[in-house]
Amino acid sequence: MIMDVVQIQKILPHRFPFLLIDRVTSLTPEEELIGFKNVTVGEQIFEGHFPGHPIYPGVMILEGMAQAGGILAFESMHLTEEEAAQKVVYFMSIDRAKFRSPVRPGDRLEYRMGVIKHKGSIWILSGKAYVDDKLVSEAELKAMIVDK
Repeated sequence: MIMDVVQIQKILPHRFPFLLIDRVTSLTPEEELIGFKNVTVGEQIFEGHFPGHPIYPGVMILEGMAQAGGILAFESMHLTEEEAAQKVVYFMSIDRAKFRSPVRPGDRLEYRMGVIKHKGSIWILSGKAYVDDKLVSEAELKAMIVDK
């Protein structure tokens, strides 16, 4: 399953400048999702992080993983568009986060999310972020889907 940004916005409430996933290139419900964000020098975050030496913040990478994981959880629940509009994903914890290499403007940040465990409305996900097939960050995320 491939999703463009318009389809992503039907699932996630996030909008510019906080929508951090541009496209989903592969999605297998209850198993895995692959998607990406194109990191551009025009992003507001680079005005302050860091001028003259732009580095994409690790917390933004984790948020991108969280958004990709939210899409995976929503699509795994097979909700209608109307049902999904009445739900929201709350992240409960981020564990074992590691940052292995800096992400810079011009990089294509690829998120690879996998389901570790799912019970009821609780999801435990494995997240990895890559640039050019090089692991730049990883974490384990725990989330709950709740009514708005």
